[in-house]
Amino acid sequence: MSRAQIIMTRLALLALVLAAWELLPRHQVVNPLLLPPLGDVLSMLGKLLLQARVHEAIGVTAAEVVVAFLIAVPLGAVLGVLIAESDYLGEVFKPMLFYVFSIPKSIFLPMFILAFGITFAQKVAYAAFTTTFVVMISAATAVESVKQDYILVARSYGATRAQILMRVYVPSMMPLLLEALRISMIFNFTGVMIAEMYASRTGIGHMISGWGENFQMPELFAGVILLSAVAVLFNEAVRFFEARCSAWRT
Repeated sequence: MSRAQIIMTRLALLALVLAAWELLPRHQVVNPLLLPPLGDVLSMLGKLLLQARVHEAIGVTAAEVVVAFLIAVPLGAVLGVLIAESDYLGEVFKPMLFYVFSIPKSIFLPMFILAFGITFAQKVAYAAFTTTFVVMISAATAVESVKQDYILVARSYGATRAQILMRVYVPSMMPLLLEALRISMIFNFTGVMIAEMYASRTGIGHMISGWGENFQMPELFAGVILLSAVAVLFNEAVRFFEARCSAWRT
């Protein structure tokens, strides 16, 4: 199947879903109080986008996502490389790492609220915490995927540890790390949303949580669409970064 056919199939499925969203509630097949028609949701979305408080919430959420991502990715990459490079550290920390990774991170959120309060720092710290484990595991896996023959050849030519890292490890690891970036962004964004919905005074997650608690369904679904759009923008930003780094691929 050609690329054009795949795209057309995706668009057809999307059009079918959107048509069902509009027609089923409109004709009372689905309770419109639970699922408002798409037209009403889009109309509400247009009204929300004109409100200054929504602009402020988008800015706060975007800042939290960006700051948490910039903290988690370098930190997780460094720790992952250290754990994979050292047999001793790997034996000590790898079982603990996988154990902590398997635990739902939402149970740790009250600890961050107690430590930081209901603040910007609390949401950033929690999102960075949930994302760091993903990056650590991805970085450790990427290091282990590097062929030992490459390292042996580099050492035989007298390469230093820093040169081996930059000229052997980084190019060999980059394909896995670039794929991990998008996965880590999903965890990062989800962490911010959970923190905003659980305890926050602003942000898109906080507003969506309030609309849901007050049964404001048009606002709720409009917020979900807005949240989805923000998530897609962040994902595309990571994809753009991945394309710019494609020269590192081996």
